[in-house]
Amino acid sequence: MTQPINANRLFLASCFALITTAFSFSIRAGILTQLGTELSLDPVQLGTINSMWFLGFPISMILGGIFYAKIGPKLIMQVAFVAHAIGILTTIYASSYNVLLVSTLLIGIGNGCTEAACNPMIADAYTGNEFSSKMNRFHMWFPGGIVLGSLISKFMTDASLPWQAQIWVILVPTVIYAIMFWGQIFPQPKAEASSPVANFKAMLNPLYLFMAACMALTAISEFGPQQWVGPILAKAGASPMLILALVTGLMAVGRYFAGPLIHKLNTVGVLLGSAVFAGIGIYMLSTMSGAALYVAAVVYALGICYFWPNMLGFIAESLPQTGALGLSIMGGIGMFSSSMFQPVIGGWIQQNKTVAEASGLVGDAADLAAGQATLSNMLLFPAILIVAFIQGLGKVDLSQLENPWIEVVGDKIVTKVEPNLGSFTGYERSNQISGVTPC
Repeated sequence: MTQPINANRLFLASCFALITTAFSFSIRAGILTQLGTELSLDPVQLGTINSMWFLGFPISMILGGIFYAKIGPKLIMQVAFVAHAIGILTTIYASSYNVLLVSTLLIGIGNGCTEAACNPMIADAYTGNEFSSKMNRFHMWFPGGIVLGSLISKFMTDASLPWQAQIWVILVPTVIYAIMFWGQIFPQPKAEASSPVANFKAMLNPLYLFMAACMALTAISEFGPQQWVGPILAKAGASPMLILALVTGLMAVGRYFAGPLIHKLNTVGVLLGSAVFAGIGIYMLSTMSGAALYVAAVVYALGICYFWPNMLGFIAESLPQTGALGLSIMGGIGMFSSSMFQPVIGGWIQQNKTVAEASGLVGDAADLAAGQATLSNMLLFPAILIVAFIQGLGKVDLSQLENPWIEVVGDKIVTKVEPNLGSFTGYERSNQISGVTPC
């Protein structure tokens, strides 16, 4: 007798796999200062280590998305576990900069495999409104896991526990998802709707290329301040990890209830509003200190909350011919951008501290000035986005976009009902056809 598919167990295992990804992001952010001190690493080296996480992620995510239909989710998740386990253990026992580069790359590869496998697997296991609900709840665990990881990191740091102990924590959800996936029957991948050649041709559309450039900036606007929250805000009079927990907690809540909101609003308007709030939030973080930073964090969270899902949703709605490959590459561009900018941000911190010390500041005062100046540098990202969205997307005629899944009523995008999938936003559809998580 054939073993039935236990969809709920597969879903729960997927959630723990995504928590592993979230922990690897937040806990690494929490130990960054300790790591630099103990291994004598400068900010540029720390940035390069961070970049390996963002580099491994899109490589495996895109490759997994391309080959998902041929090899299935089981093999991809086996690769994810091996990469996670080896990467985590190697990080714990790392004693040099080069080893950390390799171990962080492996963790990034494991994270990308998780994205490539779990998103379409959930789409294959559920249909209709149940699929929509499960997908939203699955994606909640990236920011939700960051909240949990941030708090764990803070408490362990406050307890003077070594950074290696914090990395051990990442192994907990890794082992849990491996056990839960063990011996399970996975759903068969659904056939791809279009060929990669057709997808690539559609990606040459100027609108797609424009959005790809914007994706590079939206991603670093989100991941830059968050990944460097420890070194940047360490001397600002507020707990960096509590700020990270607050930001990602608000993102989790916002995305959980995003469906009805995004369904009613113009996607272009949401993206422009997000850029404005992100810019204001980063400016407030760069000028405030103490308890006021928590207010700034709320504004910043409102800005970045809907960036990623709506960038993908816009492509799914406007250029459906790009297919799953187009969405995977769009997400990959965001991660590659974050990878490239990590050493740049580290260089800004180093340079700004030198300038602060040259002006007569020392110790905590120099660190505070360097952190605030670095955040001021990051204002460039949302500033460019504001201009781009006004000048670029502001000229897009939504009524001329050809998409069998939507219709345009005035300036609103209204999704049509797809058989067996129910009615949901472009954001949700993008998750159904792609292995890309709106991080």
